[in-house]
Amino acid sequence: MVWRNQNFSSDFILLGIFDHSFTHTFLFSLVLGIFMVAFMGNTTMILLIYFDTQLHTPMYFLLSQLSLVDLMLICTTAPRMAFNYLSGRKSISLAGCGAQIFFYVSLLGAECFLLAVMAYDRYVAICHPLRYTILMNQKLCVLMTVASWILGSLDGIIVLVEVLSLSYCSSLEIHHFFYDVAALFPLSCTDTSAFERLLFICCVVMLILLVSVIIISYSHVLRAVIRMSSTESHRKAFTTCSSHLSVVGLYYGAAMFMYMRPASNHTPDQDKIVSAFYTILTPMLTPLIYRLCNKEVSRGLQKLLRKAKLM
Repeated sequence: MVWRNQNFSSDFILLGIFDHSFTHTFLFSLVLGIFMVAFMGNTTMILLIYFDTQLHTPMYFLLSQLSLVDLMLICTTAPRMAFNYLSGRKSISLAGCGAQIFFYVSLLGAECFLLAVMAYDRYVAICHPLRYTILMNQKLCVLMTVASWILGSLDGIIVLVEVLSLSYCSSLEIHHFFYDVAALFPLSCTDTSAFERLLFICCVVMLILLVSVIIISYSHVLRAVIRMSSTESHRKAFTTCSSHLSVVGLYYGAAMFMYMRPASNHTPDQDKIVSAFYTILTPMLTPLIYRLCNKEVSRGLQKLLRKAKLM
């Protein structure tokens, strides 16, 4: 095999997930439909929280940030996949590949931290309701949100620097529908074992740490809910927490399956399916879950639709 060092004129070939058979054309149309629902759902959620003053609370501010992350995440992967499939052009420069990896990793990291912050918010709201405005004031909420974005971006920068420092082989075909870090390892001419171990350890530590925060928060919430005497309080606590726990389960379940396994245990087809689940399907389900489980969101959406009809 002929080797060459990477440079910014090197082109990667993204093989994608679909061919042009009837079945795959149908599946592509289905994925495109899911993308449109996810795009519209998350955009609606952001606008709803922005315009409805009754939703100007820390909980819904964090939800709007989660929707923004999901919106940016699907726009990082799905449009490029659709463009490659429809145009037949599958090549991209190393710079373009690096840009997608940076945004993808940064957004995944930011979502991890945001979900943990949302769990803390529910813990304070249910376990310490009288001190909620002190323990979760506007300034602290914004600070924790900004920290989530910054930590996610630092994660993206670290991965990007390592990816750009690698040398790649003459065969630059990526068996994926977007530029994932794990899909680049087999193309590298240099030994990536140390970076793979570091990436694996970082993912395990970060996911376990943040999942621990979520589990501890909701264990306290569960104890507080059990002690509640009011049926209405039980119902309200259940609806607000069940929606968040559903999203946590969807996101962290897929992320753990994807990134808490050594790279040697990955297969291209398996990675494509799991990646499609948490980069396209989960962002679609998030606004639907909050729409179905949260009466305030449903009420705000109905109010927004009534205003739109009057205009």
